[in-house]
Amino acid sequence: MKERLAKLIDVKSIVTLMITLVFCISAVLGRTDKDDLMTVFTVIISFYFGTQTAKKKGDNNTDE
Repeated sequence: MKERLAKLIDVKSIVTLMITLVFCISAVLGRTDKDDLMTVFTVIISFYFGTQTAKKKGDNNTDE
């Protein structure tokens, strides 16, 4: 559990979560356009999960 928490407290994870939070708050307050929100959110989430997938593939290749 501590190891998972330590991985969550990674710089890119913090940046991803903070940007997501800022855009969600601004959307709720009506300060952003829906299209802008979806574009930025999609890019951030795609990058985050893409790097996580690449990391897992790299870990699997070292085990062989």
